[in-house]
Amino acid sequence: MNQPTPLILGTAGHIDHGKTTLVKALTGTDTDRLPEEKRRGITIELGYAKLDLGDVVLGIVDVPGHERFVRNMLAGATGVDLALLVVAADESVKPQTREHLDILKLLRLHHGVIALTKCDKVDADWLELVQEEVRELVQGTFLADAPLVPTSAPTGQGLPELREALLQAARQAAARRAAEPLGPFRMAVDRVFVKEGHGTVVTGSVVSGRAEVGQELVVQPGEISVRVRGIQSHEQAVQTVQRGQRAAINLHGIHHTQLRRGHELCEPGYLVPSRLLTVRCHLLPGAPRPLKHRSRVRLHLGTAEILAVVSFYQQNELLPGEETLAQLFLSQPAVAAWGQPFVLRSESPVTTIGGGHVLDPVAPKLRRKDETAWDWARKLDSPEALQRVQAALYFFGTRPWQAADLVRATGVTDPEKYLARLEQQGELLHLAWSPTRTATLSRAAAQAAFEQIARVLEKLHALQPLKLGIPQHEVLQRLSYLGPPALVQALVEEMVRQGKVLRNEQGLQLRGHGPKLSAGERRLLDQLVQIYAQAGERPPSVDEVTRQVGKRPELVDKLLKLAAAQGTLVALSPTLYMHRDAERRLRRQVAQLLADGQGRTLSQIREALGTTRKYAVPLCEYFDSLGLTQRQGDLRVLGPRAAELAEQAQGG
Repeated sequence: MNQPTPLILGTAGHIDHGKTTLVKALTGTDTDRLPEEKRRGITIELGYAKLDLGDVVLGIVDVPGHERFVRNMLAGATGVDLALLVVAADESVKPQTREHLDILKLLRLHHGVIALTKCDKVDADWLELVQEEVRELVQGTFLADAPLVPTSAPTGQGLPELREALLQAARQAAARRAAEPLGPFRMAVDRVFVKEGHGTVVTGSVVSGRAEVGQELVVQPGEISVRVRGIQSHEQAVQTVQRGQRAAINLHGIHHTQLRRGHELCEPGYLVPSRLLTVRCHLLPGAPRPLKHRSRVRLHLGTAEILAVVSFYQQNELLPGEETLAQLFLSQPAVAAWGQPFVLRSESPVTTIGGGHVLDPVAPKLRRKDETAWDWARKLDSPEALQRVQAALYFFGTRPWQAADLVRATGVTDPEKYLARLEQQGELLHLAWSPTRTATLSRAAAQAAFEQIARVLEKLHALQPLKLGIPQHEVLQRLSYLGPPALVQALVEEMVRQGKVLRNEQGLQLRGHGPKLSAGERRLLDQLVQIYAQAGERPPSVDEVTRQVGKRPELVDKLLKLAAAQGTLVALSPTLYMHRDAERRLRRQVAQLLADGQGRTLSQIREALGTTRKYAVPLCEYFDSLGLTQRQGDLRVLGPRAAELAEQAQGG
């Protein structure tokens, strides 16, 4: 025998239109639980009831209708599968009827029923007018073809018909749910309290997944690890609870003061707090005014209410009825998942003005002029899962990620399948950046990182126009935002491998970029090279050549280093350079001198080369550093690279 499908039904409608009375008539449960609610006869906080319809069990969330408590209504609407729109026949459509309907549309509901209450108080002609007004109200919405059932709770009129209409709508919602994967467990907290002898208890509607007694979960934002001590659903103790059910969960490992409405209970690693969301934003046709770029709004996301600033892509305002891509900068961290609906209300006066759905729940800041990034943001809104995965990987950039992150970022529950397809298409780049760690980037994300590295190198080349290369540590330091130095170095190495970046003695050089010399600097460089070419094996020191040319010491020093980086001169020491032709002649002579395997002292090498100690000491130390020679006590013998270096000298 199949188990009944659990679903969440949310009520909606104007204050005092009989929502709570109708729920009590359907279920026998009075959802007004607070003394003030009893005294005033209105619902202030959320109320809950259970309606068993056979093959479907509805957890009913009864919400306040007063405009002052719309925030509570929005908290209760989280996780709702279908709606019951309630309109009193004696008053017809009122302001909160319209606002609640707007909210239900923004929350992307697909199924519902309309109940006309207090029908015993009006005559047939008036009832017909009210029905026409309600039908006009819901035209073009998900309730356009919904059953409209006249009822009276005191007399019982229409209650059997309403139950049947709810059953049919619930079956449609259940069929839609069945086509969707269960996903990781997630429940937005709408109430926190302490139960004597048990401790902290949270309640909410289970949005996705399944939880069981003993399971380890996490409270977000805050990353607080907790364990499920017990579960109740509609006041019955149960071992498990799943999507579509109301749940009261007793938690171990957290004090009730650490929790509030707006927190979420979820599986570890699923939700990640963020203060920036990329979204598709829609302004209601009935919004009182355009929504301007950089406006402050009240964001209702799950059960949380957060002040936020809305930033539009390109346009400076959003007109009523329009929609666009945007980013929401939140005043405090919140958690979300791809596709999650949200509602926007104006800061003051407070009224519902729009909403939309989340595209990137952990978003980087996008520059308004960055067309490439916004194009990828559009792909996050694609019905094609592979496109969404590609777009998510682009926005992951160089950050560490796991396949499970794609569940939150794209809505897919089988990310490995899509990663395998991208691997086959050659769209993934794997970079080993430590003995045990490998970063996987999409080709598009890698290209974006390469472009950032290239821009940094361009700036450094511009700042140091006489340098052939930029020291690698300077480059890595300026790119720390891309990740750990080892990862950035791996990205640079990949650019070197691809030939986009060159490496020389001075450091890194962007291909096509080199020293930019004035005509006078070029003439001086040529003069310096000529001096060293003529000096041969007895070159002047840096101080001597500076006095000879009569130029600024810092300019001569930069040009000598440039000539060394270009390979025209060789730096034997910081104060002594030699022309490359002379260095190669001496290299060949030393290799031939030591080829007999007999070591030579510094004095013997100096005599064989016909030079002085002034040149012999830096020259021998330079050859040691190359690996042409190596010291054995007071002697020098051929080093590990002698054959290679001698051959290079012959070729030169």
